[in-house]
Amino acid sequence: MTNVTLTIGGRPYTVSAPDGEESHIEMLGRMVADRVANGAGGAGQSETRMLLFAALMLADELHELHRNMPAPAEEAPKPAQPAAEVLARIETLAARVEKLATHLEEPAP
Repeated sequence: MTNVTLTIGGRPYTVSAPDGEESHIEMLGRMVADRVANGAGGAGQSETRMLLFAALMLADELHELHRNMPAPAEEAPKPAQPAAEVLARIETLAARVEKLATHLEEPAP
């Protein structure tokens, strides 16, 4: 774990980040900082209210993304026949094709 310092609303916040995730945490901090800078809470708000409004703005964006996502694809249809039956049918057809090929290769009487 390492510490990452995020600056949000002009104030530094130090948070722990798993090794290798520092840049991701910094990016998330910039997202929060952008919401605060773009009007989350407004002037004269307490730090808590400012961060609350930033969190609500981000939650609203996430909600909209989820709401507008296409429905998950339905499960793939299950085969009508079990695999063993399909393999047996393929083997039967292959034997017929071989028999026909042998018949066609025979010299004409």
